Amino acid sequence: MDLLTRIKGPRDLDRLSLGELDQLAEEIRTFLVDAVSKTGGHLGPNLGVVELTIALHRVFESPKDKVLWDTGHQAYVHKLLTGRQDFSRLKSKGGLSGYPSRAESDHDIIENSHASGVLGWADGMAKANEVLKKDDHVVAVIGDGALTGGMAWEALNNIAAAKDRPLVIVVNDNERSYAPTIGGLANHLATLRTTDGYERFLARGKDFLERTPVVGRPLYDTLHGAKKGLKDFIAPQGMFEDLGLKYVGPIDGHDIEALESALQRAKRFGGPVIVHCLTEKGRGYTPALEDEADRFHAVGKIHPDTGLPISTSGLDWTSVFGEEMVKLGQEREDIVAITAAMLQPVGLGKFEEAFPDRIYDVGIAEQHGAVSAAGLATGGLHPVFAVYATFLNRAFDQVLMDVALHKCGVTFVLDRAGITGTDGASHNGMWDMSILQCVPTLRIAAPRDADQVRAQLREAVAVDDAPTVVRFSKGAVGPAVQAVGKVGGMDILRKPKAARPDVLIVSVGALAPMCLEIADLLDAQGISSTVVDPRWVKPVDEALAPLAERHRVVVTVEDNSRAGGVGSAVAQALRDAGVDVPLRDFGIPPVFLDHASRGEVMTDIGLTAPDIARQVTGLVAKLDGRFESRAVEPARD
Repeated sequence: MDLLTRIKGPRDLDRLSLGELDQLAEEIRTFLVDAVSKTGGHLGPNLGVVELTIALHRVFESPKDKVLWDTGHQAYVHKLLTGRQDFSRLKSKGGLSGYPSRAESDHDIIENSHASGVLGWADGMAKANEVLKKDDHVVAVIGDGALTGGMAWEALNNIAAAKDRPLVIVVNDNERSYAPTIGGLANHLATLRTTDGYERFLARGKDFLERTPVVGRPLYDTLHGAKKGLKDFIAPQGMFEDLGLKYVGPIDGHDIEALESALQRAKRFGGPVIVHCLTEKGRGYTPALEDEADRFHAVGKIHPDTGLPISTSGLDWTSVFGEEMVKLGQEREDIVAITAAMLQPVGLGKFEEAFPDRIYDVGIAEQHGAVSAAGLATGGLHPVFAVYATFLNRAFDQVLMDVALHKCGVTFVLDRAGITGTDGASHNGMWDMSILQCVPTLRIAAPRDADQVRAQLREAVAVDDAPTVVRFSKGAVGPAVQAVGKVGGMDILRKPKAARPDVLIVSVGALAPMCLEIADLLDAQGISSTVVDPRWVKPVDEALAPLAERHRVVVTVEDNSRAGGVGSAVAQALRDAGVDVPLRDFGIPPVFLDHASRGEVMTDIGLTAPDIARQVTGLVAKLDGRFESRAVEPARD
């Protein structure tokens, strides 16, 4: 790591020769494999952008020039070159974020790790430079997968309208998002990727032209910047230039000299330019290259030599859903599946193997996926759209106005719901039960264990006249939590010992074991409680208000924002029913949460059994004190 340890900032790269830059690239790959194998993280994407990141920081002067990363999971190399080389606690509390982070460095401009938004940022920042007459350069790095998102094309439409507003768009084309990129854009990029006639034409003439005195090199540069007519004759790259965007490429994304040449030309152009770079996801690491699923897009702790996991966890929520989907597909021919470029991460790999003609990958386009689902439902099928909970936020209008308004039987399955932890603020699935509360007719299921995932998924796809949602957590599923009774459509998980119990605990989803622990802690304080799992948290079960009326206090516990969440919905239902019982709602405060483990985050926000039990005990004690003071209060005439 001789060269890497000498890099304290981007300008340290200026002193290195081309040979040293190639050595640095190899050192960075060795560092990444060693470091990320110990912590887990996004390995494949970063192995693919080593030379590209070096070239970017040699050509542009960050942070004066703004280098923006779409999604940001490929920014580890950027972190290394901007002075952040302690990866020992990557994605852990107190360590480096797995994405760009303004708190870490002035070199990090945007940190929202949802895809396809970088071109909108770049458009706005380039406009700001124009108004303020700044000479800063704005560079947006976007993958071919992120280019499948509609927001990217909305931005391109605006960017192309300003022919003389400088902006460099670097397309990092590795043929993949998580999995191979699909769709018409992917096919077009593949054509550019495989049509090397233009570059071969230039390469054959390069040596001759450079030997030609005076005019040789300028002529070569002119040909490299040739207008569409000549270039389209040899390579069909006209789509971008038809939009009014200067196109440079395709460029070998692992040739630092070629990259620097292309980026320098783009920097000098004075208008919007696309630099199309061909990279290899997982480059230099055999286990990643041999992983056909996603080229080690994201890994846990692995053995650096083999790429095999250090340890395996038990059955996880995603796998339970995936296996049940296959069974449903076998039983019902109308069941189809939708994914937004995340086939394997959301557990639909086995469904694709079993029913390759009944699954649709829409690319990174959740809005389109939701509308397409409405169309599928209207056409007579029942679509199951599996997506991370945090990404459904992007399709709210479509869920509301296309699916719900039209009474379409669409099931949304939300993976990684609640606190996910290590991926940081943008990946916590903590908003879904809040933003969906206001959608008429929509129903939300929050399974507490694997058995309930299977059962409630079946209940959800049986609904053909309204949208349904099934949400579950990240990681391993705990043991089954058995019901000991039923009230309405709700499961009783614990019955009270007292005839007039003190506390009704409304347990939401995967927090059932915690709620049972809370009940045990209360019982030790002489406070009796009932624990109920509503199963379907929207709409609130009609049996809940009468049940609450038989208790002195109602407590809701959810892995979702307290603002507008299940607790708010239960409180509203009690008010509507005229039930005047004190209610305390426990959940996630309306803040952006720093990256840390799920357990650490829950401890920090007080969402643990001891914290909740302590507060409930205090509330009950206050009620007891109030009743006693009333008992001794003298009568008044």
